[in-house]
This record gives sequence, structure tokens and C-alpha cells, in this order.
Amino acid sequence: MNDGDQAASFLYLIGILVLVGSALMVRRIPLGQGLKMFAGWVLIFLAAFVAFTLKDDFMALGKRVLAEGRGQGEVVAAGKELRIRKSMDGHFWVNGELNGKSVRFLVDSGATVTSISTGTAALAGIEPGGFPTIVQTANGVVQVRRARARRLKVGTIERRDVAVHVAEAFGETNVLGMNFLSSLSAWGVEGQWLVLKP
Repeated sequence: MNDGDQAASFLYLIGILVLVGSALMVRRIPLGQGLKMFAGWVLIFLAAFVAFTLKDDFMALGKRVLAEGRGQGEVVAAGKELRIRKSMDGHFWVNGELNGKSVRFLVDSGATVTSISTGTAALAGIEPGGFPTIVQTANGVVQVRRARARRLKVGTIERRDVAVHVAEAFGETNVLGMNFLSSLSAWGVEGQWLVLKP
């Protein structure tokens, strides 16, 4: 909203308050009671004015709260650069695609290899092979199977033939690891945003 619109809205509010005040005076209401009623109307109109003025901000906040409730980090593509807003839990979460299937990832620079649950592997048609391997994770030692994803896409950034670890121990959490992050030209945290550059 520009300054002209705000000024017009403010003048309209003043006009309504003058109208309410004059209506109270015509009814010859006692001064104390009239002041209370007038103050109540002032508060009502001020609240309406603030809500109208900041409606776009309230809508953006509502969308963010809904996205957070669904566990989705806000993702913004600025040119080729991808910006992921930090979630309320302090982590960076992003919805990506694994072999064309929608998958939610926790971005974790502490994970050497992108790691997925057995359920996600089955969904994406990824068959783990070879002998199990032991890896150290933030939650302790985990036995994983190695595999490769044909395609891993996050926003506009796509990588092919990506190594992944598959384990039932990961539960519902899928981790986007350093093997993806190190394939980027640059990445880093800027305030509340994780910035990924292809």
C-alpha cells in the first residue's frame, strides 16, 4: 500500500470517528459513559485500520505458519540460486525429488552421503546392493546399504547418479548430505536462509 492510500484510509478513519462522536453527543449520553464508548470505537477502528494496512504481511505470515506446520521449509528461487528458509525447529528442510518421487529432506552438512529410509528407497525404486556398511551418524552407529539414485532434484538443481545410503534406522528422516552439497558451485547460510548455488 502506498502513502497516498494510507493517507486516504487515515482520513476515512478520522471521518468515521467524528461521525461516531457526534452521534454520541446528539444522544446526550453522560460524559463518562460517552468517553468510554468513544474510546471503544476508537480501538475497534484502529484495529480494523491496522489489519487492513498489514493484510499482506498477515497473509504471508499465515502461509509461512501453514508451511511450517506441514514441515516444509520455504524455498525461493532467485535466478539459478535457491534459498531455503530455516524452519522453526532450527533446521533446513526442503522438498525435493528422488527418481521423480516427492521426498522431504533434512539438509545436513554433517552427513557425508545423502541418506534415505528403506521406505523412501522403495518409493523411489532404489535397490540397495552389496554388503552392509557401518557408518557413524549423529544418532550413533548405523548399518547401511549402498545404492545410487538415478536423479536427485532440489528446486531447480538436479544431479544424476547420486550415491545414497539406505537404512531402516533412519525412520522417516531423509538427509541431503555433503555429496550433494559439494557438487554445488557454492552454498552457505545467510541469516535465516540456506543459499544453494548450482
